[in-house]
Amino acid sequence: MSEAVGVPDQQPPQVHIGPALRSNFSVVIPALNESQNIPELFSEIEATFREHELDGEVIFVDDGSTDDSLEIARREGTRLKQFKLERHRRNLGKTEALITGSRAAETDWILLFDADLQHSPSEIPRLLAEVEKGYDIVCGHKVGKYRKRLVSGLYNWLSRKAFRVPARDLNSIKIFRKTVLDEIHLRHDWHRFFVVLAHARGYRVGEIDVRLYPRRRGTPKYGGSGRVFVGLLDLLAVWFLLLFSRKPMLLFGFTGLVLLGMALLVGLAAIVMRVMGHGFRPLLTLVVLLGIMGVSLFGFGLVAELVATMRSELDDLRQSVRQLHDRQDED
Repeated sequence: MSEAVGVPDQQPPQVHIGPALRSNFSVVIPALNESQNIPELFSEIEATFREHELDGEVIFVDDGSTDDSLEIARREGTRLKQFKLERHRRNLGKTEALITGSRAAETDWILLFDADLQHSPSEIPRLLAEVEKGYDIVCGHKVGKYRKRLVSGLYNWLSRKAFRVPARDLNSIKIFRKTVLDEIHLRHDWHRFFVVLAHARGYRVGEIDVRLYPRRRGTPKYGGSGRVFVGLLDLLAVWFLLLFSRKPMLLFGFTGLVLLGMALLVGLAAIVMRVMGHGFRPLLTLVVLLGIMGVSLFGFGLVAELVATMRSELDDLRQSVRQLHDRQDED
């Protein structure tokens, strides 16, 4: 995560949380080699829960740490009423840690929180209070000076323009309905696009400002010098998925027909030139090239349509299974 510099300490305002939600949430904490921050993290979570009379789960996901994060988390977790410890044998990434924690949760709401204490646990009640306004997802918008602000701002700006998401910060702490993950398949590193994919499904997205503090100890773990390039490629992949995955013929079929049309026009031009005694062999090569590309793209579009149809049928089947499972739980 980015590091904040010189952010003044401010206490969040008082919030009101309904009785039902006070225990119906799970705080999922992905962590990689954060042993130095874990004791303070759990101490501040405990204090926040006690102050606001919260009784939610805390699920710590050790994402293949090579230090003693696992042992320290197990020890510190005893101070909480509801604590679960999940572990990856090797480092898989923040997306996989989010999924692991969500699967272990027994509540309707998931609150994704970072282990580096650049966000205060006092933001947890604010997210809970905001989600009660009817949102399915509430994102935290980082406030304060932090490094890589330009890169983060550009990335979020591109995401807003491409996907029309009503959130300024897609990669911060957030709370969401657990059922959202039932409809969304997150690939590696796609936690950045979780809000985008959920919004495309019709879920209501809200946002609040959250204070970003300097990292107290250790160094950032999730990220790296290549994350900007990878993030942009993932953004293009998600854009393509949302725009063309349901109707791939709009891209491949239309492009193929355009190329075939161009091949026909060039072919007619080549015939006219030949009749006039000005044969030009490169035109024939161009006709063949355009024709092959056009047929290939159109055929690829047909195959993609079949794949999209099967995917739609699979989504319907999953939805039917979930509804059946929900009815069985009610019975």
